[in-house]
Amino acid sequence: MKPGVKFALGAAVIVGAITLLMIEGVKQTGTYFLTPTQLVEKSAADPTLHDVGLKVAASVVKGSISRDPSVQRVDFTISDGTNSFPVTYTGMVPDTFTDENDIEVVIEGKFGNDGVFVATDVIAKCGSRYEAVWDEQVAAS
Repeated sequence: MKPGVKFALGAAVIVGAITLLMIEGVKQTGTYFLTPTQLVEKSAADPTLHDVGLKVAASVVKGSISRDPSVQRVDFTISDGTNSFPVTYTGMVPDTFTDENDIEVVIEGKFGNDGVFVATDVIAKCGSRYEAVWDEQVAAS
């Protein structure tokens, strides 16, 4: 076999192996980003979605936050206005995660067969909490 053919064959094997590793890596670490309505509809149509890592963006239902400080567990319900489901998370939540404000969150984890989302990460979005309050006196002057 000529040296050029050997080189081309070796390069093809290396490129093929790298491509296969990249595809498998994306399959294992890639996550779906859904709303609660999309998650409920897709999980009803495809039961295998319960075993996949997901990200869900929604609002926390006011008054649904329940904390167990002894094990750092937080249970709450999220909703997009159409569908809602309970979420359980063990770990530290952000300081902005309180019942005093409307909270928008992005949660990452797995949606269980029992309809409970077990979160591995909770990110609370800061909405209008840090916007300046309009001062009527300054505007009048």
